[in-house]
Amino acid sequence: MSLRTRLLCLSIALVAVGLLAAGAVVTFGLRGYLQGRLDDRLLFTGEIAARVPLPPTSNNRASIRPLSVLGDTTATIVNDRGDVIRVYDAGTPLPGGGPRLPRLDRAAVTAKGKKPFTVPALNGDHDWRVITLPRSGENLLGPPEPGGTSGSVAIATSLDEIQRTVARTGFYSLTAGLALLAVLTAAGWFAVRSGLRPLTRIEETATAIAAGDYSHRVPELAGPRTEVGRLTTALNRMLDEIDAAFRARDEAEARTRRFFADAGHELRTPLVGIRGYTDLYRLGALPTRADVDRTMDRIAGESARLTRLVEDMFLLARVDEAAHGSAFALDLAPMDLRTLAADALHDVRALDAARPVTLTGPGGGRPSSAPALADEARLRQVVTNLVGNAVAHTPPGTPVRIGVGTIGDHAVIEVADQGPGLTPEERRHVFDRFYRTDASRDRTTGGSGLGLPIAQALVTAHNGRLDLDTTPGEGATFRVVLPLLKDSTHPDA
Repeated sequence: MSLRTRLLCLSIALVAVGLLAAGAVVTFGLRGYLQGRLDDRLLFTGEIAARVPLPPTSNNRASIRPLSVLGDTTATIVNDRGDVIRVYDAGTPLPGGGPRLPRLDRAAVTAKGKKPFTVPALNGDHDWRVITLPRSGENLLGPPEPGGTSGSVAIATSLDEIQRTVARTGFYSLTAGLALLAVLTAAGWFAVRSGLRPLTRIEETATAIAAGDYSHRVPELAGPRTEVGRLTTALNRMLDEIDAAFRARDEAEARTRRFFADAGHELRTPLVGIRGYTDLYRLGALPTRADVDRTMDRIAGESARLTRLVEDMFLLARVDEAAHGSAFALDLAPMDLRTLAADALHDVRALDAARPVTLTGPGGGRPSSAPALADEARLRQVVTNLVGNAVAHTPPGTPVRIGVGTIGDHAVIEVADQGPGLTPEERRHVFDRFYRTDASRDRTTGGSGLGLPIAQALVTAHNGRLDLDTTPGEGATFRVVLPLLKDSTHPDA
């Protein structure tokens, strides 16, 4: 059965048990109350009959009209041996032929102690309530008993009215209970259905997600402090994380596909050149020694490009493995970033002697010491790449600034130019692998698109970051930020 049906059945079963228990308590309570009143009436009547002489009669049975007000009631006079002397009733037919009295001698009456008891009818399924009391005084109904006693009196009243009343009450209780149970069943069905509506929405959401629609979320149909509300919040948070994980997986797969496509394209270019030159040589299209030498130089150049590209890709693969827990060897040692800044200054002048270049602090001002624990060779590779980009991607004569110093708890070295800068779209993709801001450039002038991703990966491996500040038309600033080595002191330059 469904959860809704089980909850409804359980609720109705509990209500039914409660109604039955309440009906049983009411029935037994009513029976006890009516029987208690009957016992009080029997005791009162018995005490009167034990003290007041009953009318004489010529036979053993007589009718007394006042007994009719007591319902089906009989008064039986017995002697001390238990023999019936007289029986009085209201003159109406007795249910079941009257009570089946036990032998009531003096000892039995004394043992009863004025306590009512129940006896069956002479014939038929019927009960009588009886109380016995000893009579005192002179026996007016016959000759005196030996020893001067006058026997006992037994007052019996039919329980038929009480049984009918209890049965009628039970019938009404059962009928009302069944009607109430039917109403509660209908109301419970709608209540359970409404209460489980959030679970239905959760089921619908899970079905939609299983079908591939990860944007579905569970509607918040209950308060955040309720169980359903907390479950909804937890599920929506889990769905957000699953959605983010799937999106990240899709993006990673897309990046991987792009990476292989771009890598294949980049690798194919030098390989095609090498193959073309070798085909020329094999076909005899290089008749002179000078032609062969020029061709071999070009093959060597393409091989060098291919080697650099493969090394760059291998380096990126090692850094990626390190990001997922594998070891990436860095030869860390205390150093001052001013050494790299001074070398970068000379690199700019070597690449473009006419280009203005200055050495300042971060953002301007006087350069200062920037101690850090780093792999100098790897950081030199990063700075060299940044300097090469600044020279290659800005017009000749564009000023370049090398900044070095500290900002807060970080050692900083930056390369800034006053070139055309980057657009927001270029800014978002500048660290993507194989991305080139100027697609019109060839691979000789525009590079392979791996320089900045490698630089970012190497800086990240040093627990640092590579920041970019750029505005179209106002240049770009690449800033390497590393943890400051505080236990080393270097004089300011």
